[in-house]
Amino acid sequence: MKTKIASDTRVLRVGHSPDPDDAFMFFGLARGAVTIRDYRIEHVLEDIQSLNELALRGAIEVTAISAHAYPRIADRYWVMRCGASMGRGYGPIVVTRPGGSGSVDSLAGRRVAIPGELTTAYLVARLYLPDFEPVPVAFDRIPQAVLEGHVDAGLVIHEGQITYAETGLVKVADLGEVWLADTGLPLPLGLDVVRKDLGRELAGEISAGLAASIEYAFLNEDEAVEYALGFGRGLDQEKARRFVLMYVNEYTRDMGGEGRRALELLLARAAAAGLVSPVSAIELV
Repeated sequence: MKTKIASDTRVLRVGHSPDPDDAFMFFGLARGAVTIRDYRIEHVLEDIQSLNELALRGAIEVTAISAHAYPRIADRYWVMRCGASMGRGYGPIVVTRPGGSGSVDSLAGRRVAIPGELTTAYLVARLYLPDFEPVPVAFDRIPQAVLEGHVDAGLVIHEGQITYAETGLVKVADLGEVWLADTGLPLPLGLDVVRKDLGRELAGEISAGLAASIEYAFLNEDEAVEYALGFGRGLDQEKARRFVLMYVNEYTRDMGGEGRRALELLLARAAAAGLVSPVSAIELV
């Protein structure tokens, strides 16, 4: 008997951010080159904070989320082995204006723009930066908020990590570098999850489908990058390729043992700091 996803049609809602790396990963599914049973794939494009909030309500069957959000939905979702966004030695970047707060210590008590309270960027910032005043700002508006002086510094994610200098901003710290120096592990930023009420069999097929979509993108890289470019802001084709390959990498194909250890360590440290609830075990499909 087939699982019904919606009341009257066989629809599988798949949430991901409207940014180049997610677009690249889902290229095979978006093009119809990869299918999952006879489900119609409905792509739900939202910023990562909005996707986190949808997952908190269990409102979407399959979705990208921030690793930060996982402890709050662990009872409802499994983590897929594929689709993770992990950076080895790079990650969210703390930026400021020229002549602004030039060191990590100088950020104490300052107003720092964050891309959402459930984002991993914010979680890692709380682990490594002194106490600061978080100011939620849409991720693509953070550079301008810093430049205009609405905040003292900002956490840039997505393509802002490679374009911030072009706007005149200055790097204070790369949190991926800080994490690697501290742990020797990649920084797990994003995950793809599937709702448990679909059952393990279908969840496994969905995970395999996303893995196939990722492989299809790599096999058709130029076309997939061109498609991903439509989701980038301020990127030319080569910058889009560079950004995509930063976060669609070996850990995206399969997080493996190292990726899983990194995720477990991040959540364990966050729990020890009282920032998230403890997760007894991370279940992968």
